[in-house]
Amino acid sequence: MDALTFLRQDHKSVLGMLEVLDGAPSGTGSQISGLNTMVTNLVIAESQHEAIEEQFFWPAVRKSLEDGDALADKAIQQEQEGKKLLQRLEDSKPGQPDYQQALHAFVKASREHIAFEQDVVWPRFEAAVGREQLERLGGQLERAKKIAPTRPHPETPPSSMVLKTLGMVAAVIDHLRDALTGRASKNPPDPQIH
Repeated sequence: MDALTFLRQDHKSVLGMLEVLDGAPSGTGSQISGLNTMVTNLVIAESQHEAIEEQFFWPAVRKSLEDGDALADKAIQQEQEGKKLLQRLEDSKPGQPDYQQALHAFVKASREHIAFEQDVVWPRFEAAVGREQLERLGGQLERAKKIAPTRPHPETPPSSMVLKTLGMVAAVIDHLRDALTGRASKNPPDPQIH
């Protein structure tokens, strides 16, 4: 699958979660609504998605586009802010004021970030690279997602090299923690093209 198709399917999945979470109950209603499970799915999906983009996609954008550094820098800054919000969700519980604030802020920021990628970056990237490069990059993204971190790690520098080394250690620890706590069963499936 080519890179943009793979990323588009990831975005489609996340946008579906955001739609559900946009009207999520607060207070005691959020504690009994299953909100925690949906947010856990979102945290896993977004953590994996951003990690693989920072490892492979943004370096390719930097290399392929004249203003690739500026585009990647803007996107990565958005992703870092998103990771901080995801960490706030991980650190609190449904019904707590900070949880609800972080959730609402994440829904808004994530929609803006997805629009920036799809409307600004992708058309230019697709025009600058060949089909073969899109396919090769898609394969890298697919393989990397299977072993990507499942938690946000906002303090990890968003460097491709750091993520390919320290990020792998974090991913192994995340996957072990997920297996031990049962969180692995909440891991969203990889995108499939029908």
